[in-house]
Amino acid sequence: MNFNFLSPVSDIVLAHNELLSMQAMGRKLKINSQQNGVPDLEGVSIAIVGVLENRNDANYIGESFELNEVRKSFYSLFPGSWNTTVADLGNINAGESVEDTYYALKTTVSILIQKKIIPVILGGSQDLTYAIYRAYDNLIPMVNIVNVDSKFDLGDSTKPIKNTSFVGKIILDQPYNLFNYATLGYQTYFNSQEEIDLMKALYFESYRLGEVSNDITIVEPVMRDANMVSIDMGAIKASEVSLKQRLSPNGLDGKEICAVARYAGISNKVTAFGIFEYKPSYDDEVTAMLIAQMLWYFIEGVNYRVKDDDFVNDNNHQKFITLADSQELVFYKSTKTGRWWIEIPFLSNVNNKLKKHTLLPCIHQDYIDACNGKIPDRWYKAYQKNSV
Repeated sequence: MNFNFLSPVSDIVLAHNELLSMQAMGRKLKINSQQNGVPDLEGVSIAIVGVLENRNDANYIGESFELNEVRKSFYSLFPGSWNTTVADLGNINAGESVEDTYYALKTTVSILIQKKIIPVILGGSQDLTYAIYRAYDNLIPMVNIVNVDSKFDLGDSTKPIKNTSFVGKIILDQPYNLFNYATLGYQTYFNSQEEIDLMKALYFESYRLGEVSNDITIVEPVMRDANMVSIDMGAIKASEVSLKQRLSPNGLDGKEICAVARYAGISNKVTAFGIFEYKPSYDDEVTAMLIAQMLWYFIEGVNYRVKDDDFVNDNNHQKFITLADSQELVFYKSTKTGRWWIEIPFLSNVNNKLKKHTLLPCIHQDYIDACNGKIPDRWYKAYQKNSV
């Protein structure tokens, strides 16, 4: 197995780990250490990988960073009553070029996903999301990405890739594997009207910060449909993080970002999860601890996954049919979890990207709206996308 790209967790972190309680998270992990090398991944469900690469940050001025503080904070937490085994595979160091780092990350993520292990990427700049997306090239035909961010990061895709423009590259670079892109927590004043219009024209989903803060549960169906989730620490409000990390007085608070991470974990479809734009500074305990808690909640979510999307057996769900705007809408509700889906019809005369009746996760409110004659926005966008 080719994990040559990985360098071990630093001795400083391991020495700190020795001082922790035997019940602490750090004592339960399988760790890539200088002494013992890459651990055996038998039975591992989640693998943490740091990526020390930030050269494509639009504001990069040569500074490097470490993830030691994040690891110390994470190791010091206590696990829940989980049956999930977690490994810390150490770091991918910045390569000779950024492309080298991308290649190392793409290869590592691809190997882990094929082994049914969820890679959790702790990163520098968010353009690393592009390399994670490319890891899916030979794994699944279409990819759904959720970006938790104050900005869309579409950028100018004719210019070299940056952490502000990687989504444009994902959309335009071959092979075209992107099916849906959803942004959670965007702040309108950070995005040009052209970008907002482009998101609408491509039938991508975007949820404003106010919508997410007002009702955090709207995140759940979006996450349930995601293959990979990328979180930009810039989506978090300034009062929750340390000095270097402060980008906006508005943003998601600590509780909300942890709920988002847990929803990502609970989703049966999410096979890669990343937290990016960590910028350590001397007063850094709070950001490192917040990232550690986000990781904790993601793992907690994975531990509580329930296979409720098996629609072959009729006993597993209830079916509801309603009419909205002269359109017959078919809903399913899981009898196990109470989660809802809506059917997107197969359009036989067009090149349906998914080649079947697609079931789109939704919430109970969508069904209530449909009963009152209102077509759910997610259904409309997915239907339009299949018609393109």
